[in-house]
Amino acid sequence: MQGKYAVIFASTKYNKDEEYLKRDNELMALAATQPGYLGYESLANENKSIFISYWENREAVDAWRNNLKHLAAKKDVALWYSRYLSQICVIESSHEWVKE
Repeated sequence: MQGKYAVIFASTKYNKDEEYLKRDNELMALAATQPGYLGYESLANENKSIFISYWENREAVDAWRNNLKHLAAKKDVALWYSRYLSQICVIESSHEWVKE
């Protein structure tokens, strides 16, 4: 993944109702259709989570950040989160090992 981008979204949720789950599923499906989207990884523990999405280039990251449905969801952030941190990072090097 050299030269690719990662967007790290760390959050603390205080409300994970049905509407949150519905919108989250919709946004995940929409992100997967975006040009330059490469996938994601996530970890969650009770109300804290880290979500990392991977992108082909900065233009793809910016296109997703400016997607109208994504922007609308960001306006409602206070409905579900008590804290979040979003970071855009360049991936200079990547190594993966998987036990078979």
